[in-house]
Amino acid sequence: MTERVDIAGVEERPRPTEPAQPGPFATMWRVFARMPLSAQFGTVVILAYVFVAVFAPWLAPFRESQIVGAQFEPWSAAFPFGTDQLGRDLLTRLIYGARNTIGIAVLTTGLAFLIGGLLGLLASVVGGWLDQALSRCVDVLMAIPLLIFALVLLSIFGTSVFNLVLIIAVLDSTRVFRLARATAMNVVVMEFVETARLQGESLLWIMTREVLPNILPPLTAEFGLRFCFVFLTISALSFLGLGIQPPTADWGSMVRENATLIAYGDPTPLLPAGAIALLTVAVNFVVDWFLHKTSGLRDEA
Repeated sequence: MTERVDIAGVEERPRPTEPAQPGPFATMWRVFARMPLSAQFGTVVILAYVFVAVFAPWLAPFRESQIVGAQFEPWSAAFPFGTDQLGRDLLTRLIYGARNTIGIAVLTTGLAFLIGGLLGLLASVVGGWLDQALSRCVDVLMAIPLLIFALVLLSIFGTSVFNLVLIIAVLDSTRVFRLARATAMNVVVMEFVETARLQGESLLWIMTREVLPNILPPLTAEFGLRFCFVFLTISALSFLGLGIQPPTADWGSMVRENATLIAYGDPTPLLPAGAIALLTVAVNFVVDWFLHKTSGLRDEA
């Protein structure tokens, strides 16, 4: 059998095949394996919370507000964590509380970043009187403690979920504004931004295509930290009776509703409090790893 020869009389050799690119799951596993133990723990906890929140209707043994027994029944096989002051299963309430508390906190944090990030980018790119006006308004809002301001506004406008999300998002967006403006101010003086201005690019193009990609790492890390603050603020407001309202399950209100059990040596109120603390610690572990990773990449660059 003769070998194939091209016109010049040189033997044709098969081209080397390129190595297969790893899939998304392989890439995520590789990143997870390189994390420190604390970040791995935080990632597992966050994924577990997300799983419970998404599949709450299928994981919970009862409906969210279903009365299934007597008041304050002790832990048993039928009710692993007992019942609350109305006879509702506490395990079910904890599972649905993950969906409600985390879901509302994520929505509020996302809205805060949309408002604060957009205004921070606008102030840094436009500058002038607009920057001064927005900055002074933010300074006034930040001078008032967030929790006290939220309590006053919720007392005035009502305690619906819409009002809760909007008020906390607007108040928390001031922190996002300060970070977005400070980081963007270091980018808008770069040559590529000036080049885009001279080419006649629109304001929206410069904000989203030139400035935003260069400030994403600190904003991403801040999203995790701000989520923790928003999550704790909503839980605190619910504990005070001005957050997520009954009969919706919420970890903050569950601590208040079952607080009397502490006097009898029953640790049940510590369960929702522990769920709040565990998620906060887990998010901080992951954010701390992300900050170290991004700072290391900047040092190498």
